[in-house]
Amino acid sequence: MFGILLSAGNALLAFVLRSVIAKFFLYFALFFFVTEAIGFLQGAHILPSASSLQVFGSIGEGVWYFLDLCSFSVGAPMIVTAYVTRFIIRRLPIIG
Repeated sequence: MFGILLSAGNALLAFVLRSVIAKFFLYFALFFFVTEAIGFLQGAHILPSASSLQVFGSIGEGVWYFLDLCSFSVGAPMIVTAYVTRFIIRRLPIIG
């Protein structure tokens, strides 16, 4: 009985060490690389920032009222960030 429990424990420990912990460190390293790369590219003025683009300067007050009702100021940066992150992650050779 002890041999069966020891074998099951070894199999569980091997699974945790091989797949769970290894993948955690790999994905943490990828996350850290992507977040630091974005910060570096924005700091080097390679990527445009929202303050440098005056795209929404000509929108009237009536339109801004409805955009504020829909939380456009929160949703638009989320969508742009998601697209940029997806673009960068697809270019990493590990994930492909």
